[in-house]
Amino acid sequence: MISLKNNNKGFTIVELLIVIVVIGILALLVVTTYGGIQSKARDTKRTSDIGTIQTQLEAFFSQSGYYPSNADMNGSAWLSTNMKSLDTGALADPSNTSSKAVALVAAAKTYAYAPLNSGGTSCEANDTTCASYTLTATYENTVNGSGTVIKKNLD
Repeated sequence: MISLKNNNKGFTIVELLIVIVVIGILALLVVTTYGGIQSKARDTKRTSDIGTIQTQLEAFFSQSGYYPSNADMNGSAWLSTNMKSLDTGALADPSNTSSKAVALVAAAKTYAYAPLNSGGTSCEANDTTCASYTLTATYENTVNGSGTVIKKNLD
């Protein structure tokens, strides 16, 4: 005897499409959330790095009576001699870890260190005249209503 019953077992195309759409939505949510968490972590590291650099600059100033020039801050030999406890990784923006240098002008993915003499002009020609500085890092997001973190000398 031949059965005329259709014994098709499996999912219909509509059911498969619904499952694919749901998986796609969940994947999109995970990727979006993960990206936001990563950018917040990088912004937190920027704040921490700028604070660490400021602490080291103030310690150097208390011993020497002047702040280093930007060229000094970018010289590995000078850093290893004068700022031994500064981790050079703190000089690199978390989005640009290949560059362990600080720029003179603030820009995205780069920390900026702009020292000035007591007259408010550049002290790069004579680093022993550096009397103030501004440290700047640009956030990826807005943190506490600001797009940048700026630290100035304490005195």
